[in-house]
Amino acid sequence: MLPLLAGSAVEVAPRLLGGLLRGRGVTVRLTEVEAYRGETDPGSHAFRGPTPRTAIMFGRPGTLYVYFSYGMHVCANVVCSPEGEASAILLRAGEVVDGLELARSRRVTSRSDADLARGPARLCVALGITLADLGDDLATGEIQLDPPDDPPDQVASGPRTGVSGLGGSEAFPWRFWIPGDPTVSPYKASVRR
Repeated sequence: MLPLLAGSAVEVAPRLLGGLLRGRGVTVRLTEVEAYRGETDPGSHAFRGPTPRTAIMFGRPGTLYVYFSYGMHVCANVVCSPEGEASAILLRAGEVVDGLELARSRRVTSRSDADLARGPARLCVALGITLADLGDDLATGEIQLDPPDDPPDQVASGPRTGVSGLGGSEAFPWRFWIPGDPTVSPYKASVRR
């Protein structure tokens, strides 16, 4: 297990910024993440407790939680907190720092290199992350996470993208990013139905 992931998602998430996610010939420097705190967080998949889909969020820190979003996109989260306590960090965006040509071939619709891993689904495509990676260990698996050698000087925080729930998204300012980085995805407020 990576010691960096031992705490609550809200504490761990900003510490992942600047870290490297490596896998399948591409390395991404993380520039944006979102924290989800399980059963105490109405925006979390695990808010209603363990289910077959969310059981992994209650598991070992350093595990990759991968899911299908809106029936069309794969998104990846890092499980953190002690086992038995659901908590995960959505990997929202990053800068491709190695394997640029391979990332470009996977993301042919990108308009710029800054766009290659801007957004959680794009990040997964750039790295080649699929649903088959669910449960992989980020210390020893095909996708690995290295803590930042040089953490960013500044970290910004605000409401999570597209999340609503009890108290509104403003009650959970658990989206963290490196201010001014061109790979950070644009903020989108939740839309009430």
